[in-house]
Amino acid sequence: MNKDYILRMNSKATGVSSPARSRGGSEAAGWEVRPGGMLVQQRNSDSNPNSNPVRNIKVKVKYGSSFHQVVISSQASFGELKKKLAGLTGLNTQDQKLIFKEKERDSKSFLDICGVKDGSKVVLIEDELSKERKFIESFKNAKMDMASKQITAIRIEVDNLAKQVASIELEINRGKKVVDTVLLHMIELLMTQLIKLDGIAADGDVKLQRRMQVKRVQKYIETLDMLKIKNSGVGNVQLHQQDRIFTPKSFENQQEQRKQGRVNSEPVVVTTKWETF
Repeated sequence: MNKDYILRMNSKATGVSSPARSRGGSEAAGWEVRPGGMLVQQRNSDSNPNSNPVRNIKVKVKYGSSFHQVVISSQASFGELKKKLAGLTGLNTQDQKLIFKEKERDSKSFLDICGVKDGSKVVLIEDELSKERKFIESFKNAKMDMASKQITAIRIEVDNLAKQVASIELEINRGKKVVDTVLLHMIELLMTQLIKLDGIAADGDVKLQRRMQVKRVQKYIETLDMLKIKNSGVGNVQLHQQDRIFTPKSFENQQEQRKQGRVNSEPVVVTTKWETF
């Protein structure tokens, strides 16, 4: 199926005489058959580039309170104009709307066909859905930033409490009795930090930071619980040792009391080493 046949068939269907037929069977200037059989008018660059070269035009684009002058091919599409504006405004091409003669233009439409000429004015606006999407994203980022700062403040507080827990653990391991209220107060402070962490809404990396601090606080609380048990045992041992340990002076007193029959038969613990002769 050749082009002449297609042109003749289109002429019959539309009732319009074929440009090619009216000029001796050759394709008339400005007409061509696209793949699929569609009869369209040729663009200047396709028909004869040398006879009418494509020229560049300057388009004035208003975006908000600013103006941009864009140099672009007169036969470019609005989509190509959007790409140039993306570099000038930082606005993604998908978020752009171009208004020419009070009508939004499709990205596939061509400037010259829509009547855009050198010095024409085009208005650029941001898509409303894009604005809403950016607002939500900005709000989310601000919220995550605030959550991150809160977690950082809690981490610093937990670091300070961790030093106190380590100090208490050292004292108890040395056999020193610690007042129970001190342990209870430390647990209460750590529980307060745990409640603060539980009230922070976070996602992604910030959520991971919160989880790490929660595990830290829980570990210190468990340590204090174990120290409470050990601390209660330290008190009993000290009292028991005070009842059983005697100085040499008390040993002599017991010997005197034993002679008088007033000392029980419980063995005596002597803290001093005596020299054996």
